[in-house]
Amino acid sequence: MFTVSAGEQKQSTRPRIVIIGGGFGGLTLAQKLKDAPVDILLIDKHNYHTFQPLLYQLAMGAIAADSIAFPIRRIFTYQDNFSFNMAYVKKINPESNSITTNIGDINYDYLVIATGSNTNFFGNEEIAHYAMPMKNVTEALNLRCLVLQNLEKAVVTTDVEEKAALMTFVVVGGGATGVELSGALAEMRELILTKDYHGLSQQDMKVYLIEGKPELLAAMSEKSSANAREFLLEMKVDIHNSVHVKSYNGLELKIDDGTLIKTRNVFWAAGVVGEFPEGMAGASVTRAKRLETDDVNRLKGYENIFAIGDVAAAISDKFPNGHPGVAPAAIQQGKHLAKNLMRLINGEPTEPFVYYDKGTLATVGRNKAIVDLGNFHFKGFLAWLLWGFVHIMSLAGFSNKTTVFLNWAINYFTKNSDNRLIIRNFNIETRTIDPMEQ
Repeated sequence: MFTVSAGEQKQSTRPRIVIIGGGFGGLTLAQKLKDAPVDILLIDKHNYHTFQPLLYQLAMGAIAADSIAFPIRRIFTYQDNFSFNMAYVKKINPESNSITTNIGDINYDYLVIATGSNTNFFGNEEIAHYAMPMKNVTEALNLRCLVLQNLEKAVVTTDVEEKAALMTFVVVGGGATGVELSGALAEMRELILTKDYHGLSQQDMKVYLIEGKPELLAAMSEKSSANAREFLLEMKVDIHNSVHVKSYNGLELKIDDGTLIKTRNVFWAAGVVGEFPEGMAGASVTRAKRLETDDVNRLKGYENIFAIGDVAAAISDKFPNGHPGVAPAAIQQGKHLAKNLMRLINGEPTEPFVYYDKGTLATVGRNKAIVDLGNFHFKGFLAWLLWGFVHIMSLAGFSNKTTVFLNWAINYFTKNSDNRLIIRNFNIETRTIDPMEQ
């Protein structure tokens, strides 16, 4: 057969598997096919893999950007059946078994969509403009710059109301990202604010957490949810449950219970939607814009197109909304799909995917974390150590593991960080990067 990659045509007798997306699912699938008699092409708009669970630490200046990003090509240096193109996929063409990208058309025998998810603003364009999402390295860096810029402005402003708005931080969404980000902000207030910003006081800095559900960390146990709430209240985070943000215009945030908060800092962690290219008119898409798949992760309505990770939804009685959008689910799907693809290629029957929940972890701050392991729940320092170990071991590359460990050790003992750099001016009004004045 003939296959096309970035305008270059070559002849091959082996099936080509094209994977769109270099997240946890896409990388795992490619790695598990290392010794298979197939040609693998992975396509991503970035040339690196991002360890998303630690994006909030990048946003808070606890770690540097390159410590949670790792070059995709470097991961596959010794895998001969693997190739990579940095490209943007514009459209999928099922009728011709090809995809249209900004570098040309690419043919496939089997296509795997592992494009992940994006922030869900629930159709509110005003909130989408003024609130800060945090789904990738660029957004995390923008958020960090905004926080630090606003603290710098708070130091010098003589407007009392503006100073209060600059020092008020609102996190929307009480899942793991929202809880961890709220805890990090409260920790910054306690450990760093008065050291670095003379003239500002801890009492001036307000941290709010807004969640639409009655509890925080709804995906975890009731006990862990209560523990997280207890930790955050101890850290003086103002928690609002069972409420929703109605509007935010860059200064005034309105909640549907009548609360009005004046703030220049709104961080959105309230939900996600699947993100995938156009072209699959026959696909079934869920309310959260996830592609519905069968029990072998194959797109319903298609024979050779599959989806894994956050973008996929295998609907069942146990998982009416699909499997949870977490890294372990994507990794397990990637491993299982590698086996099923080889079964399909060899004309063997496939086996249904079964998700095994090995446990859930979340950290709230220094020495504060909660862990669910089946029916076993614990919190505090030991939970925090386990959370740290799991995240260190999950990072790609020895250098990243070492860098993050050393950063954490230094931050822990000094109660400070060296990564709070304003490397560019982020303009929230235009959502652009302004040049730094000389």
